[in-house]
Amino acid sequence: MDGRTVGKWAKELEAAAVVNLAGELVDRRPTARNIALLTSSRVEPTLALAAAARTLTEPVPVWVQASTLAIHGDAGEAELDESSAPAHEPPQMAGVAIAWEDAARDVRAKRTVVLRTGIVLDRDSPALDRLVGLARWGLGGRIGNGRQWISWIHIADWLEIVRRTLDGSLEGDGSLEGIVVATAPHPVRNAELMAELRRAVRRPPAPPTPALVVKLGAILLRTDPALALTGRRAIPRRLLDSASRSAIRGWRRPWTS
Repeated sequence: MDGRTVGKWAKELEAAAVVNLAGELVDRRPTARNIALLTSSRVEPTLALAAAARTLTEPVPVWVQASTLAIHGDAGEAELDESSAPAHEPPQMAGVAIAWEDAARDVRAKRTVVLRTGIVLDRDSPALDRLVGLARWGLGGRIGNGRQWISWIHIADWLEIVRRTLDGSLEGDGSLEGIVVATAPHPVRNAELMAELRRAVRRPPAPPTPALVVKLGAILLRTDPALALTGRRAIPRRLLDSASRSAIRGWRRPWTS
């Protein structure tokens, strides 16, 4: 599979669930070329899978489509949930995410779930590796003003959500579909997250990193300063309703195994 065209592999989708996670890592400079790469690496595989699904004799039983809370851009203090409208910028966040979701809008499936996920943290994840590195280098203080909201989820909880989405047990009748916010229930501010991280790696308090330093450092690290300086305060309302709450056995902290 080249990620763009339908081939013999399409027959493998017959009576199979689809979990579409395709996409390049966002940890790169927000240049026009990189934004195009982030977009095409998500849209083209999604369109190819959708085209393959249209060749099947029956619709795909369930289609789990990855998406991101970055579709809301820098949301400030607004509380977000499944009903919140997408933002219009920045293009490397909202623009990419809107195109990604649009590519999956009319997939041929009996049930489609779009998981708008926060930062997925685990000991081996690039996001946590970056934060741990900063803390160990003595740069584990708040980033920018430290008030930006971080909506996160542990990898084990995210995988449990996917599994229960596939087997229909997130809602008793197997009817869960549409947009689902996939985060832990309590977003934290950047300053709080960094303080907890310092405690976890046994580092003393550290000075803050001003936004200007973040922007200059992002050039050297070839990354996007918006990843650290923007925030989203999301609540997973559909996972917290009475039918779904029992599905997740307590959201884990991001640095636990």
